[in-house]
Amino acid sequence: MQRDAETAATRQRSMWQRNRWLLARRASQLTVLALFLMGPWAGVWLTRGSLASSELFGVLRLTDPLVALQALLAHHVLEGSAMGGAVIVAVLYTAFGGRSYCAWVCPINPVTDFAAWLRVKLRLPSLLRHATPDRRLRYAVLVVALLLSALLGSVVWETVNPITLLQRALVFGLAGGYGAVLVVFVFDLLVIPRGWCGHLCPVGAFYGVLGRGALMHVSAVNRDRCTACGDCFRVCPEPHVIAPALYGAPHGRSPAIASADCIRCARCIDVCDELVFRIELLPRRQAYPGSRQETT
Repeated sequence: MQRDAETAATRQRSMWQRNRWLLARRASQLTVLALFLMGPWAGVWLTRGSLASSELFGVLRLTDPLVALQALLAHHVLEGSAMGGAVIVAVLYTAFGGRSYCAWVCPINPVTDFAAWLRVKLRLPSLLRHATPDRRLRYAVLVVALLLSALLGSVVWETVNPITLLQRALVFGLAGGYGAVLVVFVFDLLVIPRGWCGHLCPVGAFYGVLGRGALMHVSAVNRDRCTACGDCFRVCPEPHVIAPALYGAPHGRSPAIASADCIRCARCIDVCDELVFRIELLPRRQAYPGSRQETT
């Protein structure tokens, strides 16, 4: 009786409860973008620079570790503060999950999310039909970008990175930046669902590698409640990461989503009316059935 009442209560969740993590992510992305734009747009210089390299409140230097790595491979000499900033960022994303950058910071993420939503609403077929490239292709793109930086002596990826180009477009009005974003949008909308982030972007690949030993995970702690409705798979940008945690109990697998591909967007938490998922720090890694009683 208590379990039935509990289940009925979860199904009456409000629109806010079903979208609170999504709204939190959008607020985070807009806040990060606003910090960079307040200076050139309003003369309030809380942050100078870009996501590649910045100075926060005139004190803290932060550097994208991928940019720092490319610069080192290109035989550039980095200042101690720039190297220190790269270490700070690397440590943070190593602890909290590297690809949380993709969900909580990257300004391209709302573009690809909108393309994914629109193609579902319009029921658009993929131009590649059922043929999609291997997700490991993004790691190959990452390796190529690093090799080209070493061979050409320049930070190669930053010359074509849609993230950097978008920031330049917003600050300087350069049309090329908007064009790059449009290409990503059309690619995801018509060519490959979630194609840019899921199959090509080397930034996401790099942060995925960086966060393989993360302390924070989304975990299917109440997987015994799952009704196999499929809502979590439909909203997840990387749906292949869910199955091992959700259905792995018979095989002795932990309910923690351990895949480096998980972007910690928490949309599975938003949409699950059975409250199967939650975010955990240092989740239990050993095998256990995953019932609510055993995890409290």
